[in-house]
Amino acid sequence: MKIAIITDQHLDGRKGSLAFWNYFQKFYDEIFFPTLERENITCVFDLGDTFDNRKSMDYNTLARIKENYFDRLAKYDVHMILGNHTTYYKNTNKINSPELLLEQYKNITLYTEPKELQIDSKKFMMLPWINSGNKDLAMQSLEDTDATIVCGHLEINGFEVTPGMFYENSQALGLTAFKKFERVWSGHFHHRSKRGNVHYLGNPYQMFWNDYKDSRGFHIYDTESNRLKFVENPHQIFEKIYYRDTENDYNKHDVQYYKDKFIKLVVEEKRDYQMFETLVDRLYNVGVHDVKVVETLVHDDDVDDTDLETKDTLTLLNEYIDEVEMSVDKSDLKNLMHSLYTESCEAI
Repeated sequence: MKIAIITDQHLDGRKGSLAFWNYFQKFYDEIFFPTLERENITCVFDLGDTFDNRKSMDYNTLARIKENYFDRLAKYDVHMILGNHTTYYKNTNKINSPELLLEQYKNITLYTEPKELQIDSKKFMMLPWINSGNKDLAMQSLEDTDATIVCGHLEINGFEVTPGMFYENSQALGLTAFKKFERVWSGHFHHRSKRGNVHYLGNPYQMFWNDYKDSRGFHIYDTESNRLKFVENPHQIFEKIYYRDTENDYNKHDVQYYKDKFIKLVVEEKRDYQMFETLVDRLYNVGVHDVKVVETLVHDDDVDDTDLETKDTLTLLNEYIDEVEMSVDKSDLKNLMHSLYTESCEAI
């Protein structure tokens, strides 16, 4: 039997933005559902954060999500665990959005507490978001179970939250908590990474600029062969153009590729101002969502080209924290800045 495994969909993400929803739907229309049909998959594991906003959702966004995703998913056997974004409170899973919004879908089994699941010869421990209200139960369940595979929405130290940013928190779990299991598959961190038996599967698509060029998609697990296969999402919504008009004629540049994308126009060398303005106009005319112009303003011939590479906001914040002397724990501060950055992006 083959099982599709998807996580951190954040279906109402970016405040229900239609631009992002159209990008999300392209993945479901062209990659996810066609793959399920082609591979004869009837079972789907959802490892949490199906929705994004833990407090509210507008009716239009919910109707769009139900019609274009959950109605199409209705013929599949779905096993869904809670993530931190789908629980109203931070210290309990008792009030959660899937339980309240998806009651009509009888094909969905929701795991609000740790529970074993047997499929063919494989036994899974379905482990929802761990918080202060259920931590003792979660740890006892891990100790008692004879399942070989854990499916969770976990915070484990030492893994990359985003490329180059490693999670460290004195309250988080370590790898030793899962050492007895053959495999541990987790949502929560959107960047795909693996250490030992623990595998963060990553979310299906880009949502923020720090996701730029980071591989996204979903997985298929074959219970018979015991193999996990990654299915990549080839679509990207963020693109960078490195502008250097002494080497390129941008009047001949094909801009059709950038339609329905967010663009960073990184100016490395600009001599022809009219050509530059024309390029910006052509990008908007073709239908980009936004163009952010980044002026490097560097003219020193001795500066290495790598110094001109623009860095995303989180990278700059982390580098600053690393360089400054402070009495607070730098890992905790980085985690806080990551949370604040994500929340600020949602407010845009």
